[in-house]
Amino acid sequence: MSTDFKPALIIVDLQEDFCPPNGSLAVAEGRSIAPIINDLLRLPFVKKIATKDFHPPNHVSFASNHPEPHNKPFTSFITIPNPHNPDETQTSRLWPVHCVQGTPGAELIPELDISKVHTMIEKGQDARVEMYSAFEAPFRNPIVKEASSGLAQILRDAEVTDVFVVGLATDYCVRSTAIDAAAEGYKTYVISEATKAVDPGEEGWGKAKRELESAGVEFVSVVGEELAKVRSIKDSAV
Repeated sequence: MSTDFKPALIIVDLQEDFCPPNGSLAVAEGRSIAPIINDLLRLPFVKKIATKDFHPPNHVSFASNHPEPHNKPFTSFITIPNPHNPDETQTSRLWPVHCVQGTPGAELIPELDISKVHTMIEKGQDARVEMYSAFEAPFRNPIVKEASSGLAQILRDAEVTDVFVVGLATDYCVRSTAIDAAAEGYKTYVISEATKAVDPGEEGWGKAKRELESAGVEFVSVVGEELAKVRSIKDSAV
């Protein structure tokens, strides 16, 4: 296999709580992308990674952990400070309780073929910070090392050159993960058919697409040339 092309697949948060019919934070048609992702898992990516939101019950993103009247899921926002620098803050939407450690909602959906996944990343375990990205919490001055997933090192160790991101949701965790992958220096793609947005309209998917493209991330198709290049790698070389 050519040493100058080592692609990785990152499957973001394909979990019960993000999928109909029973997910507390279900993304419309979230389950429908599983067959497409399973097809991608059959391709010879050098690293196949699945991520999970894996929150403690007291997580800062849960509306129920905040006082009334500003604790309404979806409509209330809070300002979260960097635990190590209160001058650095993030404004974040509050959500219903979701993906709590040890609950059925935190499990990957059974339709996903995890037998082909090399590595599992459990993110969002630090109760103090929101963490949409599979790499880090959003703070940079300084980075909250306690919240880091180790994903950056996993990709470096595998000598990855290109990162393909799929999963849920386009306008939140997929977006942040892809932007961080590009910031780490990887040629980064989001596979359009293998992701769904919380808001499929212009303010969700549309805005996320513009932000991703501004960060250097490309939207590609399962039938595009980028994945054809992955298919051209011989399985015996992986």
